[in-house]
Amino acid sequence: MTVIDVHTHMLGRAWFEMLRQHGGPHYEIRPSLDVPEAVYCDGAPFLTPQPAHFDYGLRVKEMSAAHVDLAVVSLTAPSCYWGGRDISLRCAGVVNDEMAAAQSAFADRIRWFATLPWEYPDVAVDELARACDRGAVGVMVMANINGRSLTEPHFAAIWQAIDARGLPVLLHPTSPPATAALDIADYGMVAAVGFMMDTTLAISRMIFDGFFDRYAKLKLIASHAGATLPYLAGRLDFCWQKMRAARQHIDRPPSEYLRHIFYDAVCYRPEALAMAIEIGGADHVLYGSDYPHNIGDMAGCLARVDALPPRQRDGIRGGNAQRIFKI
Repeated sequence: MTVIDVHTHMLGRAWFEMLRQHGGPHYEIRPSLDVPEAVYCDGAPFLTPQPAHFDYGLRVKEMSAAHVDLAVVSLTAPSCYWGGRDISLRCAGVVNDEMAAAQSAFADRIRWFATLPWEYPDVAVDELARACDRGAVGVMVMANINGRSLTEPHFAAIWQAIDARGLPVLLHPTSPPATAALDIADYGMVAAVGFMMDTTLAISRMIFDGFFDRYAKLKLIASHAGATLPYLAGRLDFCWQKMRAARQHIDRPPSEYLRHIFYDAVCYRPEALAMAIEIGGADHVLYGSDYPHNIGDMAGCLARVDALPPRQRDGIRGGNAQRIFKI
């Protein structure tokens, strides 16, 4: 069975230099304890670039060593949600063009998620069409857009365009709103804890808002094995049963929506993977690695998948991704 990695990142030097020049005041590039040039958000380190973030040849070599056949690459936080309208659109275009070129250069190894200037829906819809014409097989979105919720009416035109195409959407965390107030700038807690909060809040809000009833054709992939959503499934259901506020827009329990979305296998314990499979169903879990981040783990994530019963294993290794990406 072909192994397809649906959660794996590329940056690109042009993107990195645009962020350096235009990312202020929220984003800056300076040394961290781990690398000479890390990305900080409001003083908190949250992106630690590695050599393979910028080198497709190295990426493909390391994919082969880990027995990963195909990567659906994506940009990561902070995407292009900075610099104003013109810079955001230009940045998205640069990233999409570089990924399209990589797909052409490594046709049997690389596919890609489109990057969009989400703050500006009119040009984002146009860039979505252009990216799909260039070969994008899905869309990447952060769990919040500069602190704005994905369910805001402002973003509806983008979601409608994605839904009309029935595209997979990788929902990836970034620094949660009010990171400073949460006191998670130290000890790497933005990545360790803050990212999980960001994904959990975004998708919980989507569920209670009726988002998945409005956009029934898009295929949402929840990063990092759904963050804390599998663990919270019972609590979400019980609150829906007991609180009228939780039933304003949905007439089904949240756990039913949790079986509608997809989950990657980016987790570090087999128990976490088992819970994602139990909550989402084995046909809704996809292999991912978070490579080449310093906490990415191509071999380890694949080993946990390979330890599953054969039917689950084969779908998660690549069969499920082949189905939803039509590749």
